[in-house]
Amino acid sequence: METLIILIFVVGYLAIALEHNLKLDKLIPALAMMAILWALVAFGIETFPNWFNSGAHKLIEGFSSFSLEEKHHLLEETLLHHLGKTAEILFFLLGAMTIVEIIDYFDGFATFKNYIRTKNKKKLLWIFAFLAFILSAIIDNLTATIVLITILQKIINDKNTRLWFAGIIIIAANAGGAWSPIGDVTTTMLWIGKKVTSAKLIEYLIIPSLLCMAVPTFIASFMKPFKGNIEDVIVDKDSSENKYGAVMLYLGLGSILFVPIFKTITHLPPYVGMMLSLSFVGIFAEIYSRSQFSISNILEDDANDSTGFHSPVHKSLSRIEMPSVLFFFGILMAVAALESLGMLFLGAEGLKTIIPNTDIVVMLLGVGSAVVDNVPLVAASMGMFQEPIDSHLWHFVAYSAGTGGSMLIIGSAAGVVAMGMEKINFFWYFKNIAWLAAIGFAVGAIAFMLIRNL
Repeated sequence: METLIILIFVVGYLAIALEHNLKLDKLIPALAMMAILWALVAFGIETFPNWFNSGAHKLIEGFSSFSLEEKHHLLEETLLHHLGKTAEILFFLLGAMTIVEIIDYFDGFATFKNYIRTKNKKKLLWIFAFLAFILSAIIDNLTATIVLITILQKIINDKNTRLWFAGIIIIAANAGGAWSPIGDVTTTMLWIGKKVTSAKLIEYLIIPSLLCMAVPTFIASFMKPFKGNIEDVIVDKDSSENKYGAVMLYLGLGSILFVPIFKTITHLPPYVGMMLSLSFVGIFAEIYSRSQFSISNILEDDANDSTGFHSPVHKSLSRIEMPSVLFFFGILMAVAALESLGMLFLGAEGLKTIIPNTDIVVMLLGVGSAVVDNVPLVAASMGMFQEPIDSHLWHFVAYSAGTGGSMLIIGSAAGVVAMGMEKINFFWYFKNIAWLAAIGFAVGAIAFMLIRNL
């Protein structure tokens, strides 16, 4: 039964990694794998020799001597435990995604376009790199990439030039997401899973992440694609810009940044603070949205519901990437099935015997995240290693998984979305951008190890 479970996981994992070749959305194999794995665990509960207590982070002694009823009760308790932990992550992400969509509803991100007042390619490169680095730390690397490439498309007409800028944006966005507890799904998982704290994560990763972004950007600034000026750049403020856009941008970003502070003060799970922030932003969104309607509009809405007032919160909720949320649910619960059987714990023990240097193991994790999705890799590492909160291992995992994906266009959510928006060719990225990402990854990793040993 254990062999079959591992086989199902491997097949499901391959289907996720090859989603572009199979033309099958990765949420489908993730959900199927999750359901099948837990079904097999339920069917074979009587034969399994080990069971892992996720709360105590150790194998349960004498599990094989438990009665069938006791084992089924333990299965239900374990499933509820993992469902609760997964739900914490998902509701946190749902709240953050909704706030971002509310900002976009008011065209708040167009505010960044007004900061761009140069035609010099080298200056534009650094502007976009730093915007990606900072913005991804606040609203996550995926959303930051979408926002900046959208702006890029409005100010640079030449397709080839945009491809180079997009490549650096991917590197910078992934680097920016690695040092923030809300900047990437993997760092959020580690933060909510009580593997890292916000303060220590920032303390140990801000410099390595900054170098991971700055070194490739510095090298690229001397390359031919970033020399000279661009032909046309939109510098005039758009007269049709939403008058509440800038207010909602700063209000939304400030509310997201408030979440770690709320957690530190109250010691409540982060999703509670995110729900509070969402409600706060939602109040202003409703007020500002209604103020754009005259009394006659509202009276007309009362008479004709088909043209009635549309809540910006409802509109934003309808635009959330639910496939991504379901994928996270499927993969996290699938990995939890392997963890519950003690497979990840025993696998980690074997890995430590083969490769006693954990730094090498974690760096291989980073390289692996360029090939397959970093979410299941980090989920697996959380089950494999039992180090205490704020151990350097967890900080290195956050860095490696967050930045390693930049080495291939399909290795990160930021890369995949940029690939779709600009139709970036896999081999073009591999030839022109991958080596820059690899240099940045290596420099940041060395910096982390030096800082850690101070």
